[in-house]
Amino acid sequence: MKDKLLNWLNLILVADVFLVFLGFGWFAIAVMGEAAGINLGLDLWHKLWQPVFNPAIGILMGGAILSGLISWVSRKFLSSQ
Repeated sequence: MKDKLLNWLNLILVADVFLVFLGFGWFAIAVMGEAAGINLGLDLWHKLWQPVFNPAIGILMGGAILSGLISWVSRKFLSSQ
């Protein structure tokens, strides 16, 4: 059960990492476009910040902490059995 939970958690975290990287790349390109006077979707990115990218970063941090905590508990308490 623990291994299945960790596999699902890791799969979600990998997908979430790609979403966060995609959002960062979009932001960086849109800022450069804005500086050059080209509209590359910075306004849309700002609209998506609160409902999409902000929770994705929070899920990534929380999932990483949860994954580390589960691994630590497994090593600490289950390895002696």
